[in-house]
Amino acid sequence: MTTVSLVGSTGSVGTQAIEVIRTAPERYDVVALAAARSVDALAAQAAELRPQYVAVADEAAAPDLKDRLPAGTELLVGPDALAHIATTADVTVNGVVGFAGLPVTLAALQAGKRLALANKESLIAAGPVVQRARRTPGAEILPVDSEHCAVHQCLRAGTEVTRIVLTASGGPFRGRTDLAEVTVDEALAHPTWAMGPKITVDSSTLMNKGLEVIEAHELFGVGYDQIDVIVHPQSIVHSMVEFSDGATVAQLSLPDMRLPIGYALAYPERLAAPFGAIDWATLTQLDFEPPDLGTFRCLALAYEAGRHGETAPAWLNAANEVAVQAFLDKRIRWADIAGVIESTLERWPGTRATDLDVVLQADHDARRHATNALGAAA
Repeated sequence: MTTVSLVGSTGSVGTQAIEVIRTAPERYDVVALAAARSVDALAAQAAELRPQYVAVADEAAAPDLKDRLPAGTELLVGPDALAHIATTADVTVNGVVGFAGLPVTLAALQAGKRLALANKESLIAAGPVVQRARRTPGAEILPVDSEHCAVHQCLRAGTEVTRIVLTASGGPFRGRTDLAEVTVDEALAHPTWAMGPKITVDSSTLMNKGLEVIEAHELFGVGYDQIDVIVHPQSIVHSMVEFSDGATVAQLSLPDMRLPIGYALAYPERLAAPFGAIDWATLTQLDFEPPDLGTFRCLALAYEAGRHGETAPAWLNAANEVAVQAFLDKRIRWADIAGVIESTLERWPGTRATDLDVVLQADHDARRHATNALGAAA
């Protein structure tokens, strides 16, 4: 039986991972659950799964949670508790949102574990540092993003890669250019995926796809000139790989995050539950179009930061997190997000990503510059 640690268990990825595990209880034993502060959800999950450990990052939430855990379940508390949880199982699912997921990623890899990675920001912001941890014997990353899971599956067809094509739904604003006054509710109305607010806003700006370009570079070792983005509104083709002989292999399924989660848990096998299976009698159309880089500038900014490398992606990610939160708080407009990121990237000092402390400092510095840029945007 494979033991599993779910970090970010109360979020979208974590709850769907539990749905996947319910389909194969004979294969998986959830030994650890962790979240930032969701006491009610953690207590309910612990009552069902009866793990060895439950971790909560917010110390203020601990007293209430402790009294609601099953007998025999140990409570771990504080920011370091989530990283510790990542070392307790064969497979760690990192569903933490944003840069906060970096310690979880590093802890799992440095412990030689399989990391089912839904937290793209940690790989993007600290790529060189994560790559060193990835070389630990036994460590491996299985991407949970639908696009990178698709690429991973396509690469099982061969290694002679000439191009990776990441597909984007285009988000709620595909085809629009009148975006000066769009609302938060409009940005959160994704046409095909049900996700958390941060990643949904990222999808609306195409920053999510930009981050995935950097992630693809880090995961698969291909150059930025070999990574393309194409808009595919049906979200049926999740990504494609073109090989040296001209053949293109694609992975198709209905949009369902349980498929990549199950793939990461079961690899190199596959689960029996057919998440995302297509009814080919009803699928009548697949459309593709180039992204509008003039309207959706975040995608171009991500390519720029990726090509700079070192700590530039950390600056990009930090500025984006600050800008998106400001938009969600209605302190800036949707149209200001790219400007805040661009202004912040212009101040990147060219620092190399030599170790974790340097990456943490880069994140801190970028957030400070981005916060200052908010004033000019408001």
